[in-house]
Amino acid sequence: MRLDKFLKVSRLIKRRTVANEACDAGRVLVNGNPAKASVKVKSGDILEIQFGSKTVKVEVLDVKETVKKEEAESLYRYL
Repeated sequence: MRLDKFLKVSRLIKRRTVANEACDAGRVLVNGNPAKASVKVKSGDILEIQFGSKTVKVEVLDVKETVKKEEAESLYRYL
């Protein structure tokens, strides 16, 4: 699954366009490397997202096309 879509489905970022802009600005790292929105995400990847001065680091546990709001947190875990 594309990185921008995963960020939206997992609800780490609310909108896909915002996720796309964050990737283009270099604020999203996949396994320590700056990633474009089109990078394929798989389980086991480590994502780092910079929100201003705060950095969120998560591990991808599962990749699903659609998920209910209550189950969104089961796609990743905070590190």
